[in-house]
Amino acid sequence: MRVPAGQDASVAQTARRPFFPNRRPVEGGPVKQFVFTWFQPVMLFAMIAFWTFAPDKYATVAVGIGIGIAFKVLILGLEWVSERHASWRLTWKELATDLFYVAVSVTLIKFVAKHIGSGPAIDAIKHYLNIHTAWAGHIPFLLQVFLGLFIFDFGQYWMHRAMHNWHPLWLSHAPHHFITQLNTLKGAIGNPTEIFLIGLGIEGFFDFVPRAGLAAGGIGMAMGIYSHANIRFNSPRWWLYLFNTVEHHSLHHSQDYESTRCNYANTFIFIDRMFGTCVDDEAELVGQEGGRRMSIREQMLYTFQPLIDRARTWRAPTAVPAE
Repeated sequence: MRVPAGQDASVAQTARRPFFPNRRPVEGGPVKQFVFTWFQPVMLFAMIAFWTFAPDKYATVAVGIGIGIAFKVLILGLEWVSERHASWRLTWKELATDLFYVAVSVTLIKFVAKHIGSGPAIDAIKHYLNIHTAWAGHIPFLLQVFLGLFIFDFGQYWMHRAMHNWHPLWLSHAPHHFITQLNTLKGAIGNPTEIFLIGLGIEGFFDFVPRAGLAAGGIGMAMGIYSHANIRFNSPRWWLYLFNTVEHHSLHHSQDYESTRCNYANTFIFIDRMFGTCVDDEAELVGQEGGRRMSIREQMLYTFQPLIDRARTWRAPTAVPAE
């Protein structure tokens, strides 16, 4: 398959393309049109309202996890109500694979991140350099939520972009681009090294109040789900301008490798607009190498395959020249 080289192709394309030229509206009556036009904005404001006004006994990590699970189940159901593409329809095989990767994310990767991720690293740096940022917890709550989201997404943008432009990082990220359809849980699919790297952030340097972190995490989770879900929305134009969507992300997953080198942000697509890597278009055919589906074993080994191949070469017996 093609590997990263040169400048992002989208930089030159952004000025030439119209705003979502291939976008189709939701099909159905006025109620369905209304629901799938305003679902995402209403959920955003509902999350903000909950984490702003919920009593302290409900503003906990456990409640946040419960909301995340319920939200994923809801979005899985909505995929059957307003399906985007029949070719992305979830099968039992795809669901079983998705759940495997979700399990890996919430067990192995979470365990590793807890011990050697950005959280403990930042805590050690703050302690060693005597850094104090308690002032961050006294700024307006909504600003804390936005800054937590923006700082993390800004770092994720550059990490994601580097994964498409530096071959060693591409080896980690590439398995995620071998998915052949987009669905609610597809954001968890990839090599564990990529899931770990894409989760690193520097927002921990700022001592925001805990519920601001929970709010930012919940909103970021929802945006990541929207961008992978097989749902057709009539998203308002302002939403498409500010936030990453399934339209943007489907183009990022398109089978044409050069077209994947755009729309890197997870939450705020305006970060891509700032750096000229946003392309307002979409794709149905996703994947790499003509839509080849990787097995779980291949996804797990892909990042390390060059090292494995080299080790096999070293261990191969040296041919004895014939006399």
